[in-house]
Amino acid sequence: MKPFDYIRAEDTGHATSAAAQGATIIAGGTNLLDLMKLEVMQPDALIDINRLELKEISEVDGGLRIGALVTNSDLAADMRVRESYPMLSQALLAGASGQLRNKATTGGNLLQRTRCYYFYDTAMPCNKREPGTGCQAMEGATRLHAILGGSDQCIATHPSDMAVAMRALDAVVEIEAGTGETRQVPLSAFYLLPGDTPHIENVLHKDDLITAVILPAAPKGQQTYRKVRDRASYAFAMVSVAARVEMDGDTVKDASLAFGGIAPQPWRDADAEAALIGQPATMDTFNAVADILLKNADPKKDNAFKVPLARRTLIATLKELCGKDVA
Repeated sequence: MKPFDYIRAEDTGHATSAAAQGATIIAGGTNLLDLMKLEVMQPDALIDINRLELKEISEVDGGLRIGALVTNSDLAADMRVRESYPMLSQALLAGASGQLRNKATTGGNLLQRTRCYYFYDTAMPCNKREPGTGCQAMEGATRLHAILGGSDQCIATHPSDMAVAMRALDAVVEIEAGTGETRQVPLSAFYLLPGDTPHIENVLHKDDLITAVILPAAPKGQQTYRKVRDRASYAFAMVSVAARVEMDGDTVKDASLAFGGIAPQPWRDADAEAALIGQPATMDTFNAVADILLKNADPKKDNAFKVPLARRTLIATLKELCGKDVA
C-alpha cells in the first residue's frame, strides 16, 4: 500500500476543506481500504470523518433523515425502518457479512465501487480506473456485468443492495459542499451512467460530503427485497428486486420497482412501472412488465442468463406482493 497522510476531521467544514485539497474521505473504509491495498486507489491523504455528528436517525416531514455515518447494522435494526421501510432493512441484511455491516456506513454504501474483475486488476486496462485505456470486459469474463445501461466503455454493475431499496423508496441524498451550502439530490439523479466517461460515477464534486439520506414518508402497500446470488451469504447480487405494490382489489393501484445486479446504477424503469399500475394482477400483466424492463437488454456471452433470471425474479416478486396465487 502506498504511504498516505491521515487527518481526523474536526467538523464537516474541515472534511470538505481537506477533500477540496485532495484528501479522500474515509468512514467505515470497508471498500476503500481494499482498493488501497490493491493500489486501485492511491490517495495521498485520508480525512477520517468517523467522529462527526452524523450518526443519528431522526424523523422529518413524516419520513426519516439517516445520518451518513449510521452503520448498515444500526439502520437495518431500527424499528422505524423495519416497520415502515421493510425492503430497506431486508436489503441491508442481504448485503455483506455481519462484521462488514457493523463498519459500513450509509454514505459509504452509496459510494461503493464496482466489483468488476478488471477494475480490481491493475494489470488490466479499465476505462473506469484509467480513462481511455479500454475495457477488457467487453470480450472477457462478464458473469457479474450489466445487461442494461452500459456503454462500449464500461459494463460494470453497481454493487449496493441498500441503494437499490433506496431507489425504490425515492430517497434523497443530502450533500454539504466546501462552501458550507447544503443541497439535496434525488437518488434517481445521483448516479451517472457510464457513457463515454465511466470514471465519473455520480454528481459529487471534489469538495462534497454526503451528510445524510432522506426517506419520504412511508409509502402504502406491501414491500420486499428479493436477491438472487451465488451463495446464501456474502455474495453480490446477480439480480435483485426492491418492490412495493399497493393493491385495490385485484388491481395494482400503485407500485415502485428497482433492480440491482443488472446495470451500472440501481435501475428503475418508469415505463415498466406504468405497465403495472392500474392493471389486473395477472401473469399477462407481469410478463408485459418484464418485457418492457428487458426490451433493451444487451447481454454478453457470460451474463446472458441474467435476462431470464431478471424476468423470473421480477415475476416471483410481483406474485408475492399481490398476495395471491397468480396463474
